[in-house]
Amino acid sequence: MTSSRKKKSLTTQTTRTNNQPPPPSWETFLAEISRHIHGCGAPAPAVDTIHRRWPGPYSVLVSTLISLRTKDSVTLQSSARLLEQAPTLEDLAALDTEQISQALYPAGFYRRKSQQLAQIARYIMDHHHGRIPDTRETLLALPGVGIKTANLVLGIGFSIPAICVDIHVHRIVNRCGLVSTSSPEETLSVLEKTVPRDHWIDVNQILVPFGQTTCSPVSPRCSTCPLADWCPRTGVTNSR
Repeated sequence: MTSSRKKKSLTTQTTRTNNQPPPPSWETFLAEISRHIHGCGAPAPAVDTIHRRWPGPYSVLVSTLISLRTKDSVTLQSSARLLEQAPTLEDLAALDTEQISQALYPAGFYRRKSQQLAQIARYIMDHHHGRIPDTRETLLALPGVGIKTANLVLGIGFSIPAICVDIHVHRIVNRCGLVSTSSPEETLSVLEKTVPRDHWIDVNQILVPFGQTTCSPVSPRCSTCPLADWCPRTGVTNSR
């Protein structure tokens, strides 16, 4: 991840000790983590995996909604079952909520998600001629779609620069001292001001597997972390 233009430095909002090296540029930060997750064989996020099998914004929208409060392994299975039955938005609009529920089970809140997906399919058919919207505002108007889902659809589905901040991204950038925020929404606002736009899509795709395998919520693997030399480990009480 290199650029001919001047690299933009990470913005840190925590006090660092005199012997701590300064944080690297965003390009170096993301490149180091990318090399690490590939080296340890970390799996790609579930939504990315589904998108490779069913390219396009439709599969991203469906799998992202299913992924909310659901483990990646379940997201993969539930998304695949639904997309095999309904490979297009038109197919999804033809299913009733019970059929969608059966495909989604045991995803978290699968009954509510089945209702949202049915509503979304009908809404897009009626208001967008069956085409997935490609702006944040129109995506946020869809039933059950929040900023995380909207930005992931834009970034992965349409390759439009957008930062998706989930629990992993929020935790990691706060733990590393790159931001000091109390919510994913605040984190998104800060990252949009500091991360170079050509790396916005990379943030979620790289930090999610890093958060699942190394920078975990409890007892992160700091001994093998490529960021260990400068990371202040904000909030970490136990590590491996």
